[in-house]
Amino acid sequence: MTRRYFGTDGIRGHSNVFPMTPDLAMRVGIAVGTIFRNGNHRHRVVIGKDTRLSGYMLENAMVAGFTAAGLDAFILGPIPTPAVAMLTRSLRADVGVMISASHNPYQDNGIKLFGPDGYKLSDEIEMQIEDLIEKDLSTQLAKSADIGRAKRIDGIDDRYVEHAKRSLPRDVTLQGLRVVVDCANGAAYKVAPTALWELGADVVTIGNEPNGRNINLDCGSTSPGALQKKVHEVRADVGIALDGDADRVIIVDETGAVIDGDQLMAVIAESWVAEEKLRGGGIVATVMSNLGLERFLADKGLELARTKVGDRYVVEHMRNHDFNLGGEQSGHIVMSDFGTTGDGLVAALQILARAKRLEVPVSELCRRFEPVPQLLKNVRFSGGKPLEDIIVRQAIADAEAELAGKGRLVIRPSGTEPLIRVMAEGDDERQIERIVNDLIGVISGVRTAA
Repeated sequence: MTRRYFGTDGIRGHSNVFPMTPDLAMRVGIAVGTIFRNGNHRHRVVIGKDTRLSGYMLENAMVAGFTAAGLDAFILGPIPTPAVAMLTRSLRADVGVMISASHNPYQDNGIKLFGPDGYKLSDEIEMQIEDLIEKDLSTQLAKSADIGRAKRIDGIDDRYVEHAKRSLPRDVTLQGLRVVVDCANGAAYKVAPTALWELGADVVTIGNEPNGRNINLDCGSTSPGALQKKVHEVRADVGIALDGDADRVIIVDETGAVIDGDQLMAVIAESWVAEEKLRGGGIVATVMSNLGLERFLADKGLELARTKVGDRYVVEHMRNHDFNLGGEQSGHIVMSDFGTTGDGLVAALQILARAKRLEVPVSELCRRFEPVPQLLKNVRFSGGKPLEDIIVRQAIADAEAELAGKGRLVIRPSGTEPLIRVMAEGDDERQIERIVNDLIGVISGVRTAA
């Protein structure tokens, strides 16, 4: 069945434009509250958000929906996504909500939902929610005496800071490290600098003055230029760039070089193997992770299990096959020993702990493998199914045959835009560029003819 509201990471869209309207947010609250309202206990939901202007509007709408459904709403305010997942469990809530569009600009917003176990909801439950949203919800409202209460919870920042600090090995401190942290003017603008400082680091903070409109604006993990400049300016040992809801991280080393999620996962995997902590015999990543990572792990007798793009698929594979480390090239790193979703700050702490233990600069630590040349291009289409065309299918088969044993080809439709993404990687950069451009031409020709 076709999804009408949910994408790979909740419901997302342009603020105050369907589906990101207060009306739909309230209906989501009523629908979700109805589904999770079971048993005789007092039901509750925790609601966090990032720093977008529209967060106030959607937060209030969702509080109205949940309380109308009979759930007590615990309002957390600006807090990272991994904190919401953690607090859903620790506060014994029936459901958790994060209002955020992650690394997108402030004009966008989204609704991420977590079950009582702190994991994102299954496809089946999301489909139930979609079905309920479009029905008459008046029959699902709580009786007057059962309407929920709403309460803002204090001390939430402190609870998450302590949670993050506990992820650092007890025999390690960050004393002697000068760290620049870019909070993307987002959800971690208070907690990330605090945690780093309390662990002993000399902290320089940028991207920590949110005004509702500057989240991810020329800062954060998708725009590391400001962090690179600041690392050089203050002669820092390392830079940490989070995104708007702090569930992903990119590192900048002391030379100003940007280090992506593939290299970070390699560092953590190697560290955990040395400490006999890595489970599953390897790590889980998506089809977009670099072939160099796969070869690095294979040389160490470890597996790289690949999934579709999207952290939910990474987490699903981790849970089903007992892996405790997985993530995406974008820096969304999931460590199930510490949480149920990506956590940019906790992932960064694992990198800093390894650097301190080995007493090596971050530039040396985080160059675990030589990335294989990789090229990604997009083709926009207005309708139809270009990838099912016989000419396109033959071109893809020919390209795969040419790359056999020497590289990889990944072609997939975008989950959020009318785009076909064409990615190829291999040892011969010119060959990769030719293959991608040829495929773009074939797909474009079919699209034009249609």
